[in-house]
Amino acid sequence: MPTDQNPKPSTSLSNWIAGARPRTLPAAVVPVAVGAACAAGSGASFGDGVVWWRVVGAMVVSLLLQIGVNYANDYSDGVKGTDDVRVGPMRLVATGTATPSAVKRAAMAALLSAAAVGLVLAAATTWWLIAVGAVSILAAWGYTGGPKPYGYLGLGELFVFVFFGLVATVGTTYLAIEQVPGITWVAATGVGFLACALLVINNLRDIPTDREVGKRTLAVRLGDRLTRALYAGLIVGAFLVVAICAGQRSWSLLALAALTVAREPISKVLEGATGKDLIPILGATGKTQLLYGLLFSIGLALG
Repeated sequence: MPTDQNPKPSTSLSNWIAGARPRTLPAAVVPVAVGAACAAGSGASFGDGVVWWRVVGAMVVSLLLQIGVNYANDYSDGVKGTDDVRVGPMRLVATGTATPSAVKRAAMAALLSAAAVGLVLAAATTWWLIAVGAVSILAAWGYTGGPKPYGYLGLGELFVFVFFGLVATVGTTYLAIEQVPGITWVAATGVGFLACALLVINNLRDIPTDREVGKRTLAVRLGDRLTRALYAGLIVGAFLVVAICAGQRSWSLLALAALTVAREPISKVLEGATGKDLIPILGATGKTQLLYGLLFSIGLALG
């Protein structure tokens, strides 16, 4: 189990960037883009137009929360020893690349910075956002931290759907125009499905090692076959949401073009890719999410 004894020399910037898990950052970018697009395409009935500086603030908060939860996950899993044997990307604590205290400080810095920006956004709109932000930060830390981390109980996907799907998308729309048209809630479910798909493919890869250390993720609970079906179902579900939104904003159908990128990772997962072969599929899932988010946002904004 890693400790702060005899720490290695200062961690390089490239290692800190790797520890922030850049492949997961689409989960933070896409909901803000889609939420802003829902606002932009909503029409004059929703006020005087989009307040873009608030959208930028929402993007900063979302990215900081994602980076914060990644560092917090690295720290908590590292000190518990659950990352000691893994086939995925490098972890700072488990590999001894950075001390646990340094990674914990990085996590807290990211989360507190998100809180500071969120406070400015709350002051500009409604103080209720402070409560939303506080719950979001607690959820970020509680994924693998604390006495009963919910990520170890198979609840990670539920929280990702809520916070990186519903809360981030709907919250961005509200910040932009201080109203939430109904289509935002529908679009947010598609965003949430793809955010969950990122976590599912990550946990699918880690089933053998997570089971060994008693980490009961949803993938461990469902088993290999059902987890693969869940991954495919989440991605297909995201594209079904596009078809539903097209009933109100027909240009949403642009997002269906992202199916060209989604086909390969779905096929490889259903064909039984395992271990290190799932690492590029995580990247392909992130690319699918980015392209989906870009095209869906354009379509929703065009109205």
